[in-house]
Order: sequence, then structure tokens, then C-alpha cells
Amino acid sequence: MRIDPQTIERIRQTADVADVIGDYVSLKKKGANLWACCPFHGEKSPSFSVSPAKGIYKCFGCGKAGDSIRFIMDIEGLGYGEALRHLAKKYGIEIQETVMTDEQLQSQNERESLLIVLNYAKNYYQNNLFKHDEGQSIGYPYFKERGFSDKTINTFELGYSLESWDAFTKEALKNGYSLEVLEKAGLTIVKESEQSQNPNPQSPIPNPKSFDRFRNRVTFPIHNVSGKVIAFGARILKADKSQAKYLNSPETEVYHKSNVLYGIFQAKNSIRTKDVCYLVEGYTDVISLHQAGIENVVASSGTSLTIEQIRLIGRFTQNITVLYDGDTAGIKASLRGMDMILEEGLNVKLVVFPEGEDPDSYVQKIGSEAFVKHIQDHAADFITFKAELSLKEAGNDPFKRAELIKDMVGSISKIPDSIKRSIFFQKTANMMQIDEQLLISESNKITLERGKQKEKDREREQNRQRLQRDLPNGVTVNKPNPNVNLGEMPSFSEDEEFSGFLTPGVVGGDTDHGGGYAEIVIDAPDAPRTVLSGMALQELECIRLLINHGTKEVDPGVAPGVTVTHYILAEIDGINFATPIYQEILTIFREQFLQGNILNAQHFIGHQLDNIQQEAINLSSERYSISDQWVKHDIHVPTEIDKLADLAFQNILRLKKAYNEQQMKEIMKKISQTADMTEQTQLLEQFMVLKQIEKDIAKELGTVVVR
Repeated sequence: MRIDPQTIERIRQTADVADVIGDYVSLKKKGANLWACCPFHGEKSPSFSVSPAKGIYKCFGCGKAGDSIRFIMDIEGLGYGEALRHLAKKYGIEIQETVMTDEQLQSQNERESLLIVLNYAKNYYQNNLFKHDEGQSIGYPYFKERGFSDKTINTFELGYSLESWDAFTKEALKNGYSLEVLEKAGLTIVKESEQSQNPNPQSPIPNPKSFDRFRNRVTFPIHNVSGKVIAFGARILKADKSQAKYLNSPETEVYHKSNVLYGIFQAKNSIRTKDVCYLVEGYTDVISLHQAGIENVVASSGTSLTIEQIRLIGRFTQNITVLYDGDTAGIKASLRGMDMILEEGLNVKLVVFPEGEDPDSYVQKIGSEAFVKHIQDHAADFITFKAELSLKEAGNDPFKRAELIKDMVGSISKIPDSIKRSIFFQKTANMMQIDEQLLISESNKITLERGKQKEKDREREQNRQRLQRDLPNGVTVNKPNPNVNLGEMPSFSEDEEFSGFLTPGVVGGDTDHGGGYAEIVIDAPDAPRTVLSGMALQELECIRLLINHGTKEVDPGVAPGVTVTHYILAEIDGINFATPIYQEILTIFREQFLQGNILNAQHFIGHQLDNIQQEAINLSSERYSISDQWVKHDIHVPTEIDKLADLAFQNILRLKKAYNEQQMKEIMKKISQTADMTEQTQLLEQFMVLKQIEKDIAKELGTVVVR
């Protein structure tokens, strides 16, 4: 089924971009926009901007940009239709659909199919738990013994898989789900070596060697941030040493365990509100604490803590408190994850429970209030925690104490904030009775060595990429090259200043001599490098003015009623742009203007073509804003609106200058290629006319032409 255009427009108008993105990251207001650390790439200072007024977001680090629908597509990895359905559900909008063709049905996103069948499995397991005799006699009593209420069971959508080898697979096939999708979702295991040996072709299961992965287990659905089921954890209830106690879904198109935190969907709002995330080890720890009213808790979902999981927490808070079981060996093994938290710029504290207790058992033993007080009383920063844990073992052995100090300095050196580093160096020096300057010197050595290693890794990666470019198509070195979208305008790096419009001297190189093809390299840390010529830069600026100011009067005092669109299109009549994306947008402006329509930015921000939408967002996003303090003290800073006439006039002149220089280059090329004197004379006459135009434009711009 296809969603009708009216419903799509209603979703687009209702889905507030700040509200949608606020479910995934903590946004803070600065100027007219909201800012956060980008959820699409790792960063320690916010470069992800959300403009509620324009309904768009833009990351000035990696270049990701779009509206609320595009954000859901990117963050959840959904297709366009599924993203619309997600937003429609969030805002209670009834979906009106039209029938899709067979070809459209066949091309449905595989990812969407997996999410649909995983949701079906969740409902099936839940139904078993509450309505099937086996579920009520085996699965339901287990959860009750753990102290889980029906409300908690429903909140986490817990379930039960029957003991039968293929009960779920049979039922899913009867309901129209293919065996291929069931296998790809990690719900059914297929013995491939037996596929051709089916003795009963009429069997409802095409392959008698297909069976349920999670049979005879209670199930714990694993949700992504938006609440969609992407995998399962399952616990066996019988004492069977031949089987693992816990079984998890395999990696799939929708489930990458290193990117997922169990309970994040149920916890995200509480984490944001309380500004701290409790990190535990197991599913039942999360569920018990949540039931006790401590909802800001997640688990690492059966894996060692990963960078991706830390960054996921960092979307909602900069503070993590790790809650460990009272097991010394497990604590030491888990300490390795602390350095990663520090390196990501987050604040970490650690809490240990009494021997033999874990968060689940301890909260049920002492209650939620006493549990929270225990955390408050025993939470220690990582330096104190490491010292107390290791000093007993080190004793008075100077070598062991030296190793401990080096380990602590190594951790501190990973903290990106210099003030925090300084405080921890002071604390370590006092605790270990050692000169603080020695610690700083050791840290500098470690930092230098890490820098050298990073440079080696960077050179190795560059060599790999160079080798990759020289290999035949389809052959890769270690991993495939990232896709490069040259049609997308990447953002400016931290070191570059871009005022929003181009002025003489900003563009590197020589814009006034040698043909006017100065080049500027626009770079962002994680974006592809793009080189724009002088011509393309002026085309970009022309389109930027049209998109952002096309409906405004170019100079109300001199020419009331004349819009920027009217003025620019009249001045560049007959000129076509060389850059395809800018020519495409220019054509849209021209066609609509002939029909009496003057387009605004929203027309392009909501455009159905991704390349046009992305370009419009890039050109309408503002990285910098006027400080509130300037406004408070009545310090007036001229805006683009204040000098719109000058901007439009200068852009047209520079555009015509670049276009004129291009024609001059073509004429000079023709002169060099012909021996006909008459033709050469005619070409020279044309060249001199163009040369005079160049001088006239240069005079208007206030630049100098040497020859």
C-alpha cells in the first residue's frame, strides 16, 4: 500500500523537527536554533543544529541534513514509507493508503520486512505467555517469581516460546511470512545441508530441518530507541547443561548488538530528565530497577561496552554511573570500558554492591529508596575507584604502585577536557603522594605516543584507499570504500569561516586573474572533499540567495514589489549553470516564476528528490548566530536582509564575470586551434568585446584587472 499525498503532507506539517529529534538526543537552545552532539557520528562538542523555524536539521561535522522524515529514515535506517508510518503513529495520524503495484510490493525494503516479522514474533510470544497453557504454567510463573508485575511484563513486552521444535515457524508461515525472512530475522534456524532432502513436499514447512531458535525459553524483546523490536534475548528455564542459559538473536540487517542498549527505549526520557544513566549488566537488572521506579537504567545487551553504546547514552546525558555486581574479577574486566567513556568526554562514576548481590537482587532486598541512597553514598569517580581497588593488591610494592599510577595517568590522559584532566591529576598526586608535574609529564608522553600511532593508522588507511583506487572494480582492500556523493554540498570545517555569502578575499586563490577559476576546498571531518571552481561558487551563491530570500523585496525603498527572484532571474536571463544540481534548481525557479509562483525555502526542503532537498538544507542552514548578549545590549549587527540589494547585485556581477571569463577561455582555445587569419581576426574582436566587459565588471566590483 502507498500513502496518499494528502496524508504525507499532514505528517510533514505535524511532525515538529525538534520534537522528533528530541526523542533521540538532548537539545539545548543557543540563539534561534537548538544544538546537540550529532547522533550520526562521534563528536565531543555540539555541531548538530536544529532549526524549528525552518523545520530542518544540519550537522556541520559530518554533513547529515534533512527534515523530520529524513531524520527518522537516517536514524532508524527505515525506508520512506516506514518512516512516514512511524511518525503517523507518534502523532496519531490516520494513514490513508492506495494499492501498490506488484513491482512496488516486490521492491519493499528488506529492513522493513524484518521489523514487521520481529514485531509479529513479539506479539506471538506475548500471546503464548498470557493465553497458552504452556506459557501460563511455565513462562508466566517464572516472571512472577522474579517479582515482575503484569504492568512491567507488558512494559518490556516479555513473552514465552513454546517447547515444540517449530511451533513459531509453522504459525508464521501460515500467516504469510516467508522462511527466508524468518531466517534473516534470526527467528528460525535452517539446516542448509538438508534443504534438498524434504521427504514431504506437501508439509506446511518447506524444510523439515527448520526449527525455532528460541524454543522453550522466556523471551526479552530488544527495542531500538524508537521502540521497534529488533532482536530477542531468551532464557532457558530447564536445567540443561547442553544449552546456553541465555540465547541472543544473531546479527541481522536491523540488529547490531554493539550499537544497542537493552532498555534504552523505556529509559530515554528518564535519563534525559534525571541527567544520569545507570549502566547494569543484565536484562533482569534493568527490569527490576525500572519496576522499582528507577527508570533511567540500561544494560549493554550481553556484550562488552562499546563506543557506539557510549555514544548512544551520550545523546541523552553526559553522566554515566556504572552499577557492578560484587564480583572482583568481573569488576576488573569491566574497568576497560571506563577509558572509552572518558575518551568520549562523558563523566563516569562507579558503584559496587555487597558480595553476592546484583542490582536486581539488591533493589528487591532493600527497596528503591535505600537503593538510590546506596548509589549516592557509594558512587566513586574512576580514579578513587581504581585506587581503592588496586592499592590493597599493590601494598608497599613500589613496582606495582608504579604500574597502578601509570594506569591511572593513562586513563586521565584520555579525558578531552583539560580542566577535568587537571583536577584528576591533582587528586591522583594527593592520593598516591607523588609530584603532580611528574604525572603531567607522563601524560604528555602517552599523548605523544598515541598521536604517533594515530598518524600511522591514518597513513595506513590512506595507503589502503590509494591501493583500492588502483584495483579493478569489485575488488576491495579490507573494507569497501565509503560512498561519495559529489552532489551533496559538505559543510565547512571548524577552522573555516563562512559568513553565509561570498565576499572578495574569502575564496582562496586568484579570482580576478588567469581565467577566474580559483578553487576552494570545502572540507568537513567526516564528509567527502569537494572542490568548487569560481563559476560553481557563484552559482551556489545565486541559488542560496534564491532559496533563502527569493520571496523578499530586493530593495523596498527603490523598487517596491520587486522580489529577489524577479530581480535575479531577469538579470541572468539566458545564462545556464554548469553545475547540474544548481541548474536543476534554477530551472524549477524559472518554470514556477513563469506560472506566477515565487518559491520559498520550504518548497525545496520538502522536495521529493533527495539531492535537491539536501542541497536546500545545506544552503539554508546557519552555523553561527548573533549572541543574545549583543541583542541585550542593543548592539546592531547588519544581517543579509539589511544588505540584500548589494548581495544580489554583487553576486550577479561575479556570476557574469565568471561566465564572461569562461567565454574568453573558449575563444582563446579556438584561436590556438585555427590557422585561418580571417577567423582569428573575428575571434580576437569577440575577445576584445569580452575583455571590455570584464573591465567594466571589475570596475563595478572594485577589483583591478592587470591586463
